[in-house]
Amino acid sequence: MDPNADTEWNDILRKKGILPSKESLNDLEKEAEEEEQRVLQQSVVKTYEDMTLEELEDNEDEFNEEDERAIEMYRQQRLAEWKASKLRNRFGEVLEISGKDYVQEVTKAGKGLWVILHLYKQGIPLCALINQHFSGLARKFPDVKFIKAISTTCIPNYPDRNLPTVFVYLEGDIKAQFIGPLVFGGMNLTIDELEWKLSESGAIKTNLEENPKKPIEDALLSSVRSSAPMRRGSDSDSEED
Repeated sequence: MDPNADTEWNDILRKKGILPSKESLNDLEKEAEEEEQRVLQQSVVKTYEDMTLEELEDNEDEFNEEDERAIEMYRQQRLAEWKASKLRNRFGEVLEISGKDYVQEVTKAGKGLWVILHLYKQGIPLCALINQHFSGLARKFPDVKFIKAISTTCIPNYPDRNLPTVFVYLEGDIKAQFIGPLVFGGMNLTIDELEWKLSESGAIKTNLEENPKKPIEDALLSSVRSSAPMRRGSDSDSEED
């Protein structure tokens, strides 16, 4: 039995309230059509929002003019997000260079780009430690270019006593330099201490709240003060005696 049919029996059922009136049926059908259209539109939006840029290109013939406008806006948004992501995460590892790469990788590195170069030599333990710390920092700060080079390949006859050496550049200009083992505190250097030191140059934005070496320095200073002999009197007192 068709409840939409215009029959005497259906009229009786409508009067009894068993079947909805024709007006109600029309309203329900209209609402159902609108809901179906809304779901369809949402499914189209979801479809292209879930697509990659390549998939959007492949399926562009399946969308109407309104979809095309929305898709183009969405494509531009995705492209901008992709470019920003690439800029933020373009590195993430330490690049090994030689002297012939210096101009391209350091001097012409790019606008607004920080470059941190470690000059090292095999067989120097502190150089090996800093190279290890560089790997961790490069992963933590992928928007900063961490590079390393054997010292004499970049600067001929560079003295080993100056190693390790770290130069910090911004747009090809040196912003900070750390030369020799004493600057780094020897083999006790931690990755957090190196991160803090580099952050003071402006190259990286650390989430460390204070210099990790400061408590040690404070303890050493306190120890020195407590072990220093106390003077029993002033110079004026001794003169009076």
